Amino acid sequence: MQHAPAARPPLAAVLSAVLALTAAACAGGGRTAERAATPAPTAPRSPAALTPTAVPPVLTRGQARAALITEDDLGEAWEPTRGAATWRDELLKATTERPDCGRLLDVLYTEDLFGTATAPRATAALDDADGGAQLHYRVTSHRAADLDRTLAWLGTLPDTCGRFTSRAAQGAARSVRVAALTLPEAGEARQGVRVTVDGGGDTVLTVDLVAVRVGDDAASLTNGTLTEPATDATWTATDTGARRLTEVRRQGRAQV
Repeated sequence: MQHAPAARPPLAAVLSAVLALTAAACAGGGRTAERAATPAPTAPRSPAALTPTAVPPVLTRGQARAALITEDDLGEAWEPTRGAATWRDELLKATTERPDCGRLLDVLYTEDLFGTATAPRATAALDDADGGAQLHYRVTSHRAADLDRTLAWLGTLPDTCGRFTSRAAQGAARSVRVAALTLPEAGEARQGVRVTVDGGGDTVLTVDLVAVRVGDDAASLTNGTLTEPATDATWTATDTGARRLTEVRRQGRAQV
């Protein structure tokens, strides 16, 4: 007994199914190609990658100490300090309503001219046993542009704080004067002021505040006295210190 052949689907139906599958494949392939052609989002760059330059190299602590001035640079009357001068708290620990002048008083008292974030690499403190002056000297490393901004601010003080009144913790008012200070042609940039504080009666404090930049390093000093200002000590410390810092930097580069 013979079976009848199975019925075949109409040709038109077969063609329709093939065309539908082809269209689906093309559509899927188009979406795949579109996804492949679309660039993946770029990962954000890290802050470090966006920094144009790295932090400048600084002196080693040994090199910074070698750049300090010593009592031998200033003369026979000078010696290592025996302690902070009493006039520091009595006349410099004070406030004022004028912001720049207040910042100046803070700098004179703390000696952080370039900010607390810029710790000194080396320090020296010397006393004039005969005249009673005290000189503090620091070597600091930071970006040259930041050092120059501080020097520029220091140069504005004779105009912005030429005369002002400070007030001590116990309420005593002090008359303060600020004048530009003539300095030797030391380092790559330099600035200095002389601050005079009238403590009342015969008490008058004079403090020289000076900073010199050499590359990404700076030397700063305060030279204060209740007697005649020791201008020669300020001049010598500025000039000798800048030349010594320059030489230490040169030797450091030669050793690298």
